[in-house]
Amino acid sequence: MSIMKNLPYEWLVGLRYTRAGKRSGRNSFISFISLISMAGIGLGVAALIIVLSVMNGFQKEVTGRMLSVLAHVEIFDASGSMPNWRDQIVAARKNPAVIGAAPFAEMQGMLVREDILRPAIVRGVLPDLEPTVSDVASQTRRGSFAQLQPGAYNIVLGVELARSLHAQLGDKVTLALAQGQATPAGVLPRMRSFTVTGIFEAGHSEFDSSLAFVHLIDAEKMLRLDAPAGLRLRLVDMHRAPQVAQELKRSMTGDLTVRDWSQLNATWFAAVQIEKRMMSIILALIIAVAAFNLVSTLVMTVTDKQADIAILRTLGASPGSIMKIFVIQGALVGILGALLGVAGGVLVALNIDVIVPFIEHLLGVQFLSKDIYSNSTVPSDLRWPDVFKIGGLAVVLAFLATLYPSRWASRVKPAEALRYE
Repeated sequence: MSIMKNLPYEWLVGLRYTRAGKRSGRNSFISFISLISMAGIGLGVAALIIVLSVMNGFQKEVTGRMLSVLAHVEIFDASGSMPNWRDQIVAARKNPAVIGAAPFAEMQGMLVREDILRPAIVRGVLPDLEPTVSDVASQTRRGSFAQLQPGAYNIVLGVELARSLHAQLGDKVTLALAQGQATPAGVLPRMRSFTVTGIFEAGHSEFDSSLAFVHLIDAEKMLRLDAPAGLRLRLVDMHRAPQVAQELKRSMTGDLTVRDWSQLNATWFAAVQIEKRMMSIILALIIAVAAFNLVSTLVMTVTDKQADIAILRTLGASPGSIMKIFVIQGALVGILGALLGVAGGVLVALNIDVIVPFIEHLLGVQFLSKDIYSNSTVPSDLRWPDVFKIGGLAVVLAFLATLYPSRWASRVKPAEALRYE
């Protein structure tokens, strides 16, 4: 109570107008509209926080699954092969951000089994070094990744690729490369039979349906190379990949091309960012509509309180003080709405793994079908900078909505307002 007594009278009046509403039907109606505006702001803030958290969760999960197969950084030699790859690994590992390195060679071709043809990216790797840069060895569901032996011409297929080829462990598939070889009959595609010794599942449809692994020596023979095509690196922090890629390009010798994972998937990440941006704009409009409902609320309040305004003016209140009263009233509604929305949004975002299954069980539905999505649970990744930005946006919009009504209130003329009182 002592704090309330020490407040300026503009705050006292603004607080009283915010919580008033039991003396008459008109005051009750104005307070009801004010509560609706507050609830609208809170609902918009909560919806934006929840949706962005879910989208961040999906992005984080898909990125993690992509990088379980992809390298954080790839390094190529301009000559097309890297004979000194061991020395280059030593040079790359000097950077403290690099925790794994492995050579590779990659080829695009067609996998053929009986009358079935499927396009595929076939990557030649060393089974003992590949686990330092990817998780494919641990993702092998059937067979063994370690069975990729030089000269054995074994192959590990993605689970969807194996399913589309109707291939099981021990079956033969033929790899045909576009790089042809000249024969008396003309140029024929380069072909080689491989034995399926493993089937992996990365949880990402693009890789599960189009990626296969062979031993690096076998890939070099198919490509007619005398050395690996380049190196694949794994970093301590994948988010520093662009910076580390530039550092490696400066520190390593040779005519090298260095690419990070964000460049390899630039189109996908750009599409995700555009989707998030558009969704943020759409949901921000909900907050804007709720915030600008305050305009009508404050206009009704000003109309109802003209006699009070006139009395305050006759007692010496300045137009600026009158304006401040209604700015305080509207800003309090916006701040309370934003706080309620932030609390509700954060609570739901942090417990979405419990809330969504409860709703699915209650309604007897499944939001993410296991037959379509590799993960049937709704992920969530709450990021506090997003929460602060959304809450701040709601408060700013609410403050802007108070400017016109409060300015109108400051221009009320006491004589005209009291004429019919």
